[in-house]
Amino acid sequence: MKRIGVLGAGSWGTALAFVLADNGHEVKLWAHRSETVDEINETHRNERYLPGIELPTSIVGYSSLQEAVEDVSTIILAVPTKAIREVLRKLIEIEHPPYTIVHVSKGIEPDSLLRISEIVEEEMPPRLLKDVVVLSGPSHAEEVSKRQPTTVTVSSKNMQAAEEVQELFNNQHYFRVYTNPDVIGVEIGGALKNIIALAAGITDGLEYGDNAKAALITRGLAEIARLGAAMGANPLTFSGLTGIGDLIVTCTSVHSRNWRAGNLLGKGHNLDEVLANMGMVVEGVRTTKAAYQLAEKYDVQMPLTKALYNVLFSNVHPKQAVDALMARTKTHEMEDLANILGRS
Repeated sequence: MKRIGVLGAGSWGTALAFVLADNGHEVKLWAHRSETVDEINETHRNERYLPGIELPTSIVGYSSLQEAVEDVSTIILAVPTKAIREVLRKLIEIEHPPYTIVHVSKGIEPDSLLRISEIVEEEMPPRLLKDVVVLSGPSHAEEVSKRQPTTVTVSSKNMQAAEEVQELFNNQHYFRVYTNPDVIGVEIGGALKNIIALAAGITDGLEYGDNAKAALITRGLAEIARLGAAMGANPLTFSGLTGIGDLIVTCTSVHSRNWRAGNLLGKGHNLDEVLANMGMVVEGVRTTKAAYQLAEKYDVQMPLTKALYNVLFSNVHPKQAVDALMARTKTHEMEDLANILGRS
């Protein structure tokens, strides 16, 4: 048994705390809202994010970040991308031995264009940071907390650290963890699938049917692999859990907040209305901006990302964006594969 700190009591942070507790670990779950902490400790529930789920008693909620990380060596960073720097800077103020930080959020920071592991390495002084590990893959929190079979991937520059995290989370009954040394590919796949999920929701909101969604997922994967390869990822990573696996689950399920947000956009709601309606962070919106900037930086063609960027930030109607995509210059499907393999 180990004592582990989980920072972020949203649906995913709480679900991962649930897995760790099931595996016999003592979990210290930090939440920004004191009401959430009280509910976790008094009723063993987190109804706002995981309604109807009874949490193990070995999960203890904390509103004090210092108390949440006291006597732990591994921290699960489960806050939204936009809050990561703020939380890390608070963490730096606390004197502690070096942590292994496992980040489980899926996003890229706009403007800086940094992946989350790069943000962690930039913010945390070397004396306070032992290793950074990424955990990603097709995993709805709602299903994990019901102990339904799920598989994910962990990655790190230090594969021994990845294997240690694999051991922490692996549960032979419902939570299987693989390792992958391709940190860039795992992070890019996990982040950019949210863009395609937004677009998939839009196609459903426009009532375009299964043909359109199949095309969107397939061509979306090509875009993800194209950019990932340009950034140094292994193209084979995108055929795995954090590529096609994450795309399938996020683009086809009503559990996906990115799909739900896109669905509302496709039905005619504007972005502000959609975000207000969701009540939770929609990572795909910020990631669309970052991916658009990355495409320009690496001179990579990403027509789907560009179309979604125009819908989100340039007030282009979704139907108009789809029409523009369909009218693009004809090309060869395997051209993408040739270019990706040429980069690798």
